[in-house]
Amino acid sequence: DDPVEMARRWAARGAPRLHVVDLDGAREGRPGHAAAVHAIARAVACPVQTGGGLRDLAALRAALAGGVARVVLGTAAVKDPALLRGAVAELGQQLVVSVDARDGRVRLEGWTEGSALEAGALVGELVALGVRRIVYTDISRDGVADGPNIAAYAELVARGDIAVIAAGGVSRLDDVRALARCGVEAAIIGRALYTGDIALEAALEAAAAC
Repeated sequence: DDPVEMARRWAARGAPRLHVVDLDGAREGRPGHAAAVHAIARAVACPVQTGGGLRDLAALRAALAGGVARVVLGTAAVKDPALLRGAVAELGQQLVVSVDARDGRVRLEGWTEGSALEAGALVGELVALGVRRIVYTDISRDGVADGPNIAAYAELVARGDIAVIAAGGVSRLDDVRALARCGVEAAIIGRALYTGDIALEAALEAAAAC
């Protein structure tokens, strides 16, 4: 019920970064909870990255002005190449592009819209435009206990030309270890932290040990 208090909880337990998604914004195409995101960024010492409904430079700038460290561009990165080029030029390392895929094909509009675009091809286009970091989500694994798609992450990491943050299906410490071994920069853990299937402290230790 209190996102800011929850953010403080994870930060106090050692979270190196908080990933905050405005789900309503992702569906509606404009930020729906900017005030809450800004309050989170002000309340914690660790950096915050946020996405969901950020579809123009003004929204990206406003999020950064509100105190977040990174902004995540999703649907607009595919549908508005001019915006993506401008965001890369202006924001550099503060920009992350979200690549959401099911069965290797990119999904858009908060996962509600399919496309024929192959995820690997999109990543190649992003690299060519100067994007330095992506969050890759295999949405068939998100929120389930099947584990992340390690093969997909290993393939992306093997490119060697873009930093990869893994998301979707991280539900056990073994998943954290497998992702660390395959070379992703970071992993986003959501549901498993709230259910207690993974303790944050144990996840941090597991990643560091690999």
